[in-house]
Amino acid sequence: MKECCVPENDVPMWPSDDKDTSSAEPKGTKGESEATVWLPMSGLANGKTEELAVPKVTPESGSWFQPVVEVSDIDEEPDVPETPTPQWSAFEPATPVEPKQSEEPKTLFVQPVQPRRTEEPDWDQFDRGAEPPRPEPRQEPPRQEPPRRPEPSRVEPPAPAPVPSATMHARPVRIEPAEERFDSEATVGIQKPEPPSQEPPAAEAESAPAPKPKRKRKALLITTLVVVLLLAGMGGAAAMPKVSNRLGLPWAPNAPKGDIPKPAGVTRVLHGPDINGAGPTKEGLSAALAGPAGSPDLGTLTGTVVDAASGEVLWDKNSGTPLTPASTTKILVVAAALLSMEHGTQFSTKIVQGAEPGTVVLVAGGDPSLTSLPLGTDSPLYPGAAHVDDLVAQVKKAVGGKISKVQLDISLFKGPTAAKGWDPEDTAAGNTYMAPVLPVMADGGRTDPKNDHAPRVANPAAALTQKIAGKLEAQAGGTTTAPKDAKVLGEVKSQPLTEFANSLLQLSDNLMADVLARQIALAKGAEPSFTGGATATMDVLKQAGFDLTGVQINDGSGLSDQNKIPAKVLSEILAVAAAPDGKDPRTPKLRPLLAGLPVAGGSGTLEKRYADPASSAGRGWVRGKTGTLSGVNTLAGVVLDTDGRMLVFALMSSGSDQNKGRAALDVVAATLHKCGCR
Repeated sequence: MKECCVPENDVPMWPSDDKDTSSAEPKGTKGESEATVWLPMSGLANGKTEELAVPKVTPESGSWFQPVVEVSDIDEEPDVPETPTPQWSAFEPATPVEPKQSEEPKTLFVQPVQPRRTEEPDWDQFDRGAEPPRPEPRQEPPRQEPPRRPEPSRVEPPAPAPVPSATMHARPVRIEPAEERFDSEATVGIQKPEPPSQEPPAAEAESAPAPKPKRKRKALLITTLVVVLLLAGMGGAAAMPKVSNRLGLPWAPNAPKGDIPKPAGVTRVLHGPDINGAGPTKEGLSAALAGPAGSPDLGTLTGTVVDAASGEVLWDKNSGTPLTPASTTKILVVAAALLSMEHGTQFSTKIVQGAEPGTVVLVAGGDPSLTSLPLGTDSPLYPGAAHVDDLVAQVKKAVGGKISKVQLDISLFKGPTAAKGWDPEDTAAGNTYMAPVLPVMADGGRTDPKNDHAPRVANPAAALTQKIAGKLEAQAGGTTTAPKDAKVLGEVKSQPLTEFANSLLQLSDNLMADVLARQIALAKGAEPSFTGGATATMDVLKQAGFDLTGVQINDGSGLSDQNKIPAKVLSEILAVAAAPDGKDPRTPKLRPLLAGLPVAGGSGTLEKRYADPASSAGRGWVRGKTGTLSGVNTLAGVVLDTDGRMLVFALMSSGSDQNKGRAALDVVAATLHKCGCR
């Protein structure tokens, strides 16, 4: 007979029910102690075709899969032979073992066939030939090692025998008491079956599952291990504070510790200075300032303190005496600019078509804040400033051809580039606080566009022309005057006037102040020079109603040591800027002046001041414009007292040491904040 093998990966599907579901009543025979019904089968047996039959299971006969063994007198499970018994192998036939003699052996010859592969085998259908399993934990039967397997530890469980079909032949299977199954080509004697068990065979089979192959168990163990490791990793990650916080897990460190409060309406109201309550009294303020204002570190001190809400002068010390104001001169220039020009005014820089082919002209418009930083990078010194790269890009797009020469037109400003009373070093190359006053340059003429204290170049306008020529792959062609009505190839504009003035006050930028004074002159139709700018500034303030008795200015920056301003002029301008809304028609125009004042310990020229214990109370409360020259220290601004009352002050010290004089002025201003002074 030809040997038929089942591959290891082919798993036969066994029937889930051992009852006969045929509608036809087959032929039947009876034995002495069994009831067997034979179903007709035709097949090859003993070399010829015969009609064969397979037993049909009836309720009296028990399960078709019930092992055919010789019944012993002991009801317990039969002893397992101690000698190893070969197990079924898919690759070689099992060695036939002679069965024990029974009283009436019967022989059945069938042709082995390959079973149909349908689903995963139901391992629980095999009857163990023992009592039904009890609830105790199942003990697997001993596994025997095949004779030819080299590894003793790898014992394959017995594979099920193929299921015979009603129309096909099946290989006979003999089951020994030790539950080994043997596949044989020889004649197998069918032993007298054991009496049926008390419970139905199907239930018995379901309660006694056969062991699954070790290969699947190993795969299951590996899969379980991987899952455990993944879960452990996920659990470890979930325990990390950042992960648990982001996922909003209950154990997250920032998880809510209690119930989330119900939303509540919030009304945000900005409270301005107290304008209705009682302000400081003159007596109380004088008593508070007696010590700080009498410090010998202040040299000759003049000053005044005004209640912004009422306009009343609360403290005065020779405020009408003109002294050198230094950089507090910028208060007059910014005030005049805000009064004479629209707050959104911008200063233009252009490049126009030149008189010769391939030539363009850089036309200065009075904007020293133009920045050389790349597009997309805002200037830290002049926020909102125009970019040189923007101007160059417009020119390239407009020309579309080769540019051979870039010329410079700086005819907007007139007169000298340095003012009367300046030190000769003020405009020298490498100076950190001033450059020649020209109508165009990049970054205020600084060598580093991000550093306020970087050295300035000797000719910032020419340096910018050279930079633009390089970007256009052209040559710098010197100065000229642009043709009238020349075609504009590119144009950029500065930040609005209020932002321009803000940068000027924060940095105490001398160059911007003198350029702004010339812009005031241009707005008033005067000559844009030092003289014209000073004259225009004073004219605007006088027309606005300010008393400028004793005022003398030669520039807009305050670098000139020949400038003279009384403290009361500074306080009057600031008092109007700080007045309550609707009280003075000049206030809306001058209000941006207060926004540009540096904050004590916070910004601008006051950022590093008010760190001493004597003046630290003023940090964040004092806002003021500083002024410093040799032997001169000034400070003018506003402060809120402990009652929220706005006080305006102007303090001017002459003949004082720079460091000691500054510190002494800071103590006076801080005292104003601490004072209720009634």
